[in-house]
Amino acid sequence: MNFEVTTQGDVTVVEVTGQLIVGNRQELKDDVLKLLEDGHRKFLIDFKDTAYIDSSGLGVLVSLSKKIREKGGEMRLSNLNEDLRTLFELTKLDTLFLIADSRDEALTDF
Repeated sequence: MNFEVTTQGDVTVVEVTGQLIVGNRQELKDDVLKLLEDGHRKFLIDFKDTAYIDSSGLGVLVSLSKKIREKGGEMRLSNLNEDLRTLFELTKLDTLFLIADSRDEALTDF
């Protein structure tokens, strides 16, 4: 997994490439928590180039969402492929996260 962090207005966009799995989830968590401590409050995790997320990756997303909300922030997801969207629906995580079809849609609604 690689990820790139950019900002669009007051939204921090984290673009995840590859797979979000047990071997790399901690890097994503550490970097987002550092951004949160630095004052960032609006996060968009973009999965346009992500093919797979395992259970530990889902756990990190849930944990990050909770920590961001505790600081008065918000985290949204975008660009889930069909398999990932099904995964979020089966695990009922689609009720926890606001999921947009595209990055532009997610940014418009923030």
